[in-house]
Amino acid sequence: MNSPINSNFSRRNFLRATALASGGVLIGFNFIAACKIDTKMPVDIESLNFNDFNAYIKISDEGFVTIFSPNPEIGQGVKTSMPMIIAEELDVDWNKVSVVQAGLNTKKFKGQMAGGSQSIRSNWNVLRQTGATAKQMLINAAAQKWNVDSSTCTASKGIISNAKGETLDYGDVVKLAATLPIPEKFTLKEIKNFQIIGKEIVNVDIDKIITGKPLFGLDFKTEGMLYAAVVRPPAFGQTLVSFDASEAKSISGVLDVFTIGEKARNFLSKGYVSWTAILSESDKIVVVSTSTWAALKAKKTIKAQWKQATELESSAFHDKKLMSLLEGDTLKVVREDGNINDAFQQADTIIERTYHSPFLPHNCLEPMNFYANVTADKIELVGPTQTPEEVSKAVAILLGRKVEEISVEMTRMGGGFGRRLYSDFALEVAEISDKLRKPVKMVSTREDDMTTGVYKPSVKYRIKAAIKDGKIVGYSLKEAAMNGNMYGSIPNFFPAGCIPNYKVEVASYKSNVTTGAWRAPYTNFLAFAEQAFFDELATEMKIDPIQLRLDLVQNVKNTTDKRIQYSGQRMEDTIKLVKEKSRWGNVSKGIYQGFAAYYSHNTHVAEVAEIELKDGFPIIKKITVAVDCGVVINPSGARNQVEGGVIDGIGHAMFGDFSFKNGKPDFKNFDTYRLIRMQETPKVVVHFVQNELSPSGLGEPGLPPAGGAVANAINAALGERIYQQPFVKELKKSSVLG
Repeated sequence: MNSPINSNFSRRNFLRATALASGGVLIGFNFIAACKIDTKMPVDIESLNFNDFNAYIKISDEGFVTIFSPNPEIGQGVKTSMPMIIAEELDVDWNKVSVVQAGLNTKKFKGQMAGGSQSIRSNWNVLRQTGATAKQMLINAAAQKWNVDSSTCTASKGIISNAKGETLDYGDVVKLAATLPIPEKFTLKEIKNFQIIGKEIVNVDIDKIITGKPLFGLDFKTEGMLYAAVVRPPAFGQTLVSFDASEAKSISGVLDVFTIGEKARNFLSKGYVSWTAILSESDKIVVVSTSTWAALKAKKTIKAQWKQATELESSAFHDKKLMSLLEGDTLKVVREDGNINDAFQQADTIIERTYHSPFLPHNCLEPMNFYANVTADKIELVGPTQTPEEVSKAVAILLGRKVEEISVEMTRMGGGFGRRLYSDFALEVAEISDKLRKPVKMVSTREDDMTTGVYKPSVKYRIKAAIKDGKIVGYSLKEAAMNGNMYGSIPNFFPAGCIPNYKVEVASYKSNVTTGAWRAPYTNFLAFAEQAFFDELATEMKIDPIQLRLDLVQNVKNTTDKRIQYSGQRMEDTIKLVKEKSRWGNVSKGIYQGFAAYYSHNTHVAEVAEIELKDGFPIIKKITVAVDCGVVINPSGARNQVEGGVIDGIGHAMFGDFSFKNGKPDFKNFDTYRLIRMQETPKVVVHFVQNELSPSGLGEPGLPPAGGAVANAINAALGERIYQQPFVKELKKSSVLG
């Protein structure tokens, strides 16, 4: 079955719509006029003349503006919010702006990736300066036409005015402005004067999304394109021996069946090449056909023989390995303050708990797919990727080509969550197209994604605290994880700096199960473990859980420790806001509250969960969230990100489970893998701390505290502490559920 596609949507139109501003005329479309009743589209749409201005901006003679959004769009809203920043400083009417997804261009753009909730944070200043510089050049051009000093001119909503009251539209001066030198001096707006930033702006793709227009990788096609399905090892630790594809080749539409893998092994033999390149050394079987239906049908008929190459790991094996790491002597110290041993020796009370989280798949609704057209002269890549630059570099090395020969166009993604940071699927289709020298799109199934993909690593935390004279004087955190540990800055998140004797140690086991970043890496579970632990400490110390956090953050308000990543003051403000908005401790009878606060991805978040009991079953009714992310670019988009992160966090904390037996995943699709259901989602109410600080990330920070807030609310209701995810396993053990 072919991917859904608009029959008028060709490769030529797709590339035209996503091309970078590279000189000449860019095809534009007057969205405003097209929406008016009885308005006719121009006979020749190419006659709309958009003039190059800079890498980000084109302006038509009629004053319409096209803004290129450089970073990948995975639903986090940057295709709307990044152009908003440019439009704000350009001082143009948003109703006259159209947005185009830029392709990869390392000469014109820097940091074209989507990961770590960094797109806005890392581009804030660049985007503002881009818009402000362009505005000043347009003003300078108008001043030159009027023969007046540019300081006597102003611009607003795309109209330039002088002291005499004369006006010129941006379109009137764009050609002249583009020839002027880039001004060294320009003025950024004061935040209080923003007209676009801070306003509710509709997602620029919303009409196309809800009407099914082609936006995603699965939508893309070009004339003569073939489809490929890949048979990968069914168990981690296995490699291909042989296969029988006679039945597959008899299916109508199937053109060929062959193996790939030699180039991947050669790639891997070079050692470290790209952190995004997660590849198996095994050969893989490829079915090539004229449709996805034929390819996927044929794939099921292939009879393959596999052999064990490395350990066929099971979840029980993983659990024992992680536990042995926690109890062993291979732990590496990544932060140490004071004397942790003395603190525990002198403690009045010591509390120690161990927390566990399983491997988890990413569950992108759009399965992995990618397009490649490898020819003797160039390599064309199109599809959903969070790391287009890394994809181009990796493909160049894989195929022994120059990176300059490779173009990468980014489609909108039907979910990423870290999965599309990795380039395995792009490398596969590049190798396939290189072998065929024809345009090919590789399409995976849900089962492929869930059983042969990249996973959140399984992890255990052991946390130990020393209490002396009613205060926490010692804190030990040990992490045991699969294939890596918390990255460098995490040991400096809360509660670092709050407790005088503090130690973080890590150890990892190298598993053949492929793992990688999963929405809010490491903190997605660490936040639950720490926040549930602090709630337990508050109970032991007979202190309100929120007050305990407020008391602790006082210790970092005036810290000189440059390692500390979070702000004590901003954390306090965030906690106080959620306390007020949730009516902490003042809710109706039968409502049980739980609190959690966490800093990650440069953003401070505090959450209060409210649950009710129905026949002893905890029902999550509401989550109140306070967020300090600095300036909020687009409030509606920002709320969506926080709401989505909270629901994602709750769903995986409550239900997310995954296991292996002899290297094979036990779950293949959503019929057995449990996700949160729509009727289970609580009301999420989001409040933002108001300030004028530079914006930080929002795609991930809402997720980490959610599990802790819910776990603490469950304890308030049931008196049951939870130490592992999914929560339902713990609750069933205590006969609360079922």
